[in-house]
Amino acid sequence: MSLESVWNNCLNFIKDNIQDQAYKTWFEPIQPVKLDDNVLSIQVPSKFFYEWLEEHYVKLLKIALNKELGKDAKLVYVIKMENSFGSTKSFTEKIPSDYKPKVESQKVEGSSSYFKTELTNPFVIPGIKNLKIDSQLNPNYNFNNFLEGDSNRLARSAGYAVSNRPGGTSFNPLLIFGGVGLGKTHLANAIGINIKQKFPDKTVLYISAEKFTQQYIESVKKNNRNDFIHFYQLIDVLIIDDVQFFSGKSGTQDVFFHIFNHLHQNGKQLVLTSDKAPVDMQEIEQRLLSRFKWGLSAELQTPDYETRISIVKNKLNRDGVEMDEEIIFYVAKHIKTNVRELEGAIISLMAQSSFNRKNITIDLAKVIVEKFVKNTKKEISIDHIQKVVSDYFQMDVSTLQSKTRKRHIVQARQLAMFFSKKFTKASLASIGTKIGHRDHATVLHACKTVDNLAFTDKQFRKYVEDLNKKFSD
Repeated sequence: MSLESVWNNCLNFIKDNIQDQAYKTWFEPIQPVKLDDNVLSIQVPSKFFYEWLEEHYVKLLKIALNKELGKDAKLVYVIKMENSFGSTKSFTEKIPSDYKPKVESQKVEGSSSYFKTELTNPFVIPGIKNLKIDSQLNPNYNFNNFLEGDSNRLARSAGYAVSNRPGGTSFNPLLIFGGVGLGKTHLANAIGINIKQKFPDKTVLYISAEKFTQQYIESVKKNNRNDFIHFYQLIDVLIIDDVQFFSGKSGTQDVFFHIFNHLHQNGKQLVLTSDKAPVDMQEIEQRLLSRFKWGLSAELQTPDYETRISIVKNKLNRDGVEMDEEIIFYVAKHIKTNVRELEGAIISLMAQSSFNRKNITIDLAKVIVEKFVKNTKKEISIDHIQKVVSDYFQMDVSTLQSKTRKRHIVQARQLAMFFSKKFTKASLASIGTKIGHRDHATVLHACKTVDNLAFTDKQFRKYVEDLNKKFSD
């Protein structure tokens, strides 16, 4: 019997005994490699894949193989391992004739890492144990309390359409972008929650881009990058918050590129959020940006007056609190920046009223609103920081960005980099690009130098204190 015929007969038997989705996920990717007497070698994508087969389908494999090759049939896994240098090495691991999952550690050829064949999840995601995936969704963020207005109508409608047909609309990926506190995370969670309610069998995962990056770095350290990729390729609906965090992180972008392609090609849904539109994203590879544009980019804008009134009324209704319309109108009129601050003002009003046993009056509302408006920090840009530092040292921004090595200019440039890291969310690479086209290592060195000089040099410490006051005012 040929290798192909033996394996095809095994697959036909397996297919008749498991669900179609399980068959497509766990058996279609397997490639038969070699048939030597009664030993069949098959290649699987990763050791994670191998562990899952041993844990869940080893008995089925044993029966199928025995039917074709007899009671002495043996199975050998060939697993492609990828090391940190990008090359691959193979190793083989035989399943014992009794087909019981082993618990002793096995050393991977060409690798210093160890693994166990019992099922484990190598990725640090709170709530995920043995791949019984907790979607990490916040139940408080749903469509019922995400009020529609002119500022969010497109994004909300697209999100709702995606939640009704995940992977089946032209909105894939759906990229939701907008400023702080406008509801990006709320809408992303609402999409996931609605999908889970309508399609309970779908695997939904919400994760921040920062957490995704941390997991990727850990997988490289542990030499299980393939497992990391394969894990994410199993997700039906992947929601990544703050995708702009990938800026300047070439390794993370590369691995996400492959995960994105696999999910998209297999009809899985991707939902991304960002604080800026794709066209404004810096330090993101063009091949990724082009894919972000495949679906729909929907902006969440600052809510208008009528929408803000609806948000306040909805918040009060959910909490069972009554408030005069005069107060509602006043709060909605004066807090314009974002939804988060608007709801925060209402919570503060209710708290003050409860703690002090006072009615919510227009005077109390004025006091609370004044504090919120006063404490609202304007977003500081790298350009603004360069202008403030240049003015402080009485030089032009172009001088600050120049390649000169004069001490006072170098120190000014280092201070601009230091405060850019402190007051913005930009990556080191983005900061360096903005301030004279330096690399991230230069920015990192500048930040360390400022810390050291502020500790040892009295005059330099005064520079830091003076500038800090200017940015904090």
